[in-house]
Amino acid sequence: MAVSATHRQQAVQQLYLEHNGWLRGWLCRRLGCTQSAADLVQDTFLRLLSKERELSPLRDPRAYLSTIAHSLLVNHWRRLAIERAYLESLAQQAERYAPSPEERELIMATLLQIDAMLRRLPGKVREAFLLAQLDGLTYAQIAGRLGISERMVKKYMAQAMLHCLTLAQD
Repeated sequence: MAVSATHRQQAVQQLYLEHNGWLRGWLCRRLGCTQSAADLVQDTFLRLLSKERELSPLRDPRAYLSTIAHSLLVNHWRRLAIERAYLESLAQQAERYAPSPEERELIMATLLQIDAMLRRLPGKVREAFLLAQLDGLTYAQIAGRLGISERMVKKYMAQAMLHCLTLAQD
């Protein structure tokens, strides 16, 4: 059932008024940073606004909000880990090869897109794909490492490649 935008906005506004402070504190304790917590609070409520689901009455609004915020928090930590790994790899390069700030942003955006694509793959498919692409292992070596047949490795690789091609077309 579609919910009117006005009704949804009022429900989100009510949730914001009642639980904004609590959610900010909850996130701040996990992040140790009031600014990042404030950003994630806003992202949580923006996500609520974009949902077409009826928001009131919620049986446990704090559980609902913390579930959404936790998902955003995991994404935040994942992004920080990717940024940290990228910056560490940059630090190992000669300064003359360092990308400009604009190039860094483009590279980070690309890395985050690759990460999102890989997270959509089933675990064994992702692992087989990464072992082939990053470690350069043969299908036989991947099969031995994962304890599966070489035929299954071929199936996993085909699945990963199809996924990549599908995303590239989008």
